[in-house]
Amino acid sequence: MVSWTRFRLLALLLGVGLLGGCAAGPGPTPAELASGPSADQSEYVIGSGDLLSVFVYQAPELSEPGVSVRPDGRISIPLVQDIRAAGFTPPQLAKRIAVRLKKYLKDPNVTVIVRSFVGPFDRQIRVIGQATTPEAIPYRDGMTVLDVMVATRGLTRFASGNSAFIMRREPGGKEKKIHIRLDSLLNHGDMSQNVRMRPGDTLVIPETWF
Repeated sequence: MVSWTRFRLLALLLGVGLLGGCAAGPGPTPAELASGPSADQSEYVIGSGDLLSVFVYQAPELSEPGVSVRPDGRISIPLVQDIRAAGFTPPQLAKRIAVRLKKYLKDPNVTVIVRSFVGPFDRQIRVIGQATTPEAIPYRDGMTVLDVMVATRGLTRFASGNSAFIMRREPGGKEKKIHIRLDSLLNHGDMSQNVRMRPGDTLVIPETWF
């Protein structure tokens, strides 16, 4: 049987374009709601644990349909051993591999595809506290608080949702605390609380005291 909390989450997803509400108390500013990732943030960056496919055009013997990025951030494929993959976008890695293959091929054409992803640590979203499944999840372009709540299956019965907050590291290393009223978002459809997430954000959900 589908729980009432999951039913509400599903209803919010279906009606995300229609729902609205008024926030009570401190909450995100309009700039925080509207701000999205910069151009460089929107490109996926490979991390340790990602599964990649590397295709070399007209050289199937050099292609690798499934290669995992090792904990040291490197991969190995035929003729290209121990090349660093973590920290680069797929097109950047493809160019790096092509440069190494020029010793053996004329004008190698390489494509890198991410099959499953984790992403580097500083681009993950971490959820701690009273989420049903608190965990670190890969950042996706355009991700919002509601996306994070769906991924972590909502709040526990002990959560103080309206006391939740996002810890965000600003350029220069300064930390910023953004208060989020999760109960208002999940139970009342207050989309003013549906803040855009940024890579490296931590969503903290405290436990209620009563």
